[in-house]
Amino acid sequence: MKVDVKKVDALKRELRFEVPKDRVSKTMEEIYGEVAKVAKVKGFRQGKVPRNILVSTHGKAVQEETIKKLIPEVYHEGLTKENIDPIDLPEIGDVNLKDGMLTFTATLDIRPEVKVKNYKGIKVQRKSSKVTEEDINKTLEVFKKGQGTEGKEITVDDAFARGLGFPNLEEFKGALTRQLEMDKDRQSRADVEQQIVDVLLKDAKFIVPQSLLKKQMDYRIHDARKHYKSHGMPDEEIQKKEGELREQLKDAVERDVRVYMLFQEIAKEENIAAAQGENVMMKVMEFLLKEADWQESK
Repeated sequence: MKVDVKKVDALKRELRFEVPKDRVSKTMEEIYGEVAKVAKVKGFRQGKVPRNILVSTHGKAVQEETIKKLIPEVYHEGLTKENIDPIDLPEIGDVNLKDGMLTFTATLDIRPEVKVKNYKGIKVQRKSSKVTEEDINKTLEVFKKGQGTEGKEITVDDAFARGLGFPNLEEFKGALTRQLEMDKDRQSRADVEQQIVDVLLKDAKFIVPQSLLKKQMDYRIHDARKHYKSHGMPDEEIQKKEGELREQLKDAVERDVRVYMLFQEIAKEENIAAAQGENVMMKVMEFLLKEADWQESK
């Protein structure tokens, strides 16, 4: 097996493979052997079909199966031989089985060197989750607007609370306080996580693989399409929006991929593994929160 490596840019590599005739022939023979056992051809007993008949009836399928079997085998051998560490699956192209020899190309991004420094002891500050009278009054104003009709002033009293399913105003305010505390808790947690991510991103300098950017962008666009479709937007409108959306999402997508790669590196450094059903990104964030330097909230 011969492999030539071409450096396309800082991370992209194009590998060109040539699989010799003897290996192609050996693999093809093995597949013909398997096909011969199960092939059903009119006029012949199963397992007794002559080779020339098999070639005419199943030759194309055997060729396709040979290619399907050899490409992943040879690709992985090539990675080992050339000491290449890809970050994602390759793009396979220029596949050709001619005169007994198989040739193809694999285009891939290699894993960049990601160095994560000072990820322990990141200074964070959590905002208070305490609910103030002002918070409650602002929320009550929103309820008043939602419940009222034009030109009619709503009085916030026990009757108002009963209309919302509570026995009195005091009970309603208590439930409202608990809900606002939960909301503030969630916001505070998200804010602390954002502080950690900002510090990590500030110190991290590495090239982001285009293949990961493309994958993440496609994922975000797919979600957006589904959202627009579910809201009854016509396909033509969705298509128009897609171009704008790709431009708008560019920075956010790159940020997502950078964070993913940094967290992967921390997981490797700290031997953080995710069991089935667990999310390694969440486990890394839990680790970083435990290791953070928590400051007094202002």
